[in-house]
Amino acid sequence: MPCNQTTAFLTPAFRNRNIVLTPDVDLVGRPPELYQAFLQLLDDIHRGRVTSETILAEVIRRLVAQRDEQESRLSELLQRMGADSGGAELPAEAIVKLVEHHLSMPGASRLPVLVVAAAYRAAERSLGERVLPFHAHNAADRQTGALGDLEIALLDDARRVTVYEMKNRSVTTEDIDTALFKIAQQSDVDNYIFITTSPIEPSVSDYAAKAYSRSGGVEIVVLDCVSFLRHFLHLFYRLRTAFLDAYQQFVLNEPDNAVRPPLKEALLLLRAAAEQACQ
Repeated sequence: MPCNQTTAFLTPAFRNRNIVLTPDVDLVGRPPELYQAFLQLLDDIHRGRVTSETILAEVIRRLVAQRDEQESRLSELLQRMGADSGGAELPAEAIVKLVEHHLSMPGASRLPVLVVAAAYRAAERSLGERVLPFHAHNAADRQTGALGDLEIALLDDARRVTVYEMKNRSVTTEDIDTALFKIAQQSDVDNYIFITTSPIEPSVSDYAAKAYSRSGGVEIVVLDCVSFLRHFLHLFYRLRTAFLDAYQQFVLNEPDNAVRPPLKEALLLLRAAAEQACQ
């Protein structure tokens, strides 16, 4: 768009030609250099030193280059894993440690959803249940009509039978009350399960157990994510590699705003290292 249109959204102070935008303005945010550079860019557009079209084209070029570089790195890691693993099959405890390490990394709040989804994907024929399509990770339940973060249905039926809600903090009694309210609005499930990566207070577990009668016969329980995974991998021991394959695929298929590229690369590196150690 023309420069005069570019600045139309700015406040009157910014549109006033007597106001000079400089990188010396103190901005709130980290790193401050980023905010100062952005302000300088607005000033350059405002003064006609560069057009908004040029800026847009450069932003798109860099985003495409970044995307291609990330895809190339992932592809290279996958090829290297296939060449180096030698068909090594990890024991259950090695997979637990791998996933636990992955969950501990920054920005991993989406990963518990993928852990549980991968468990159901690997064992869906044994369980007779399947994972329903994911809702957008940043959409509110009231917008999507979802009861939780992950919904499970029978293989031959679309009705939700189990709902999982993930928390990267400790579950509270208020969370359980909110779940009871949602169940009352859409009472078509048998189980409502909280998965947390934080410690579980015994009083919260007791509160969840006592909610059975209040929920109209829906089981509510709070489980630890790693303990859930460990029990699953030993219960379905012969499906442990199928689980890891499914988890890896879910992680790689997630949009970058849900699972950042460094987390995707980290999983491949962790798996490669674990498989090499087992040779």
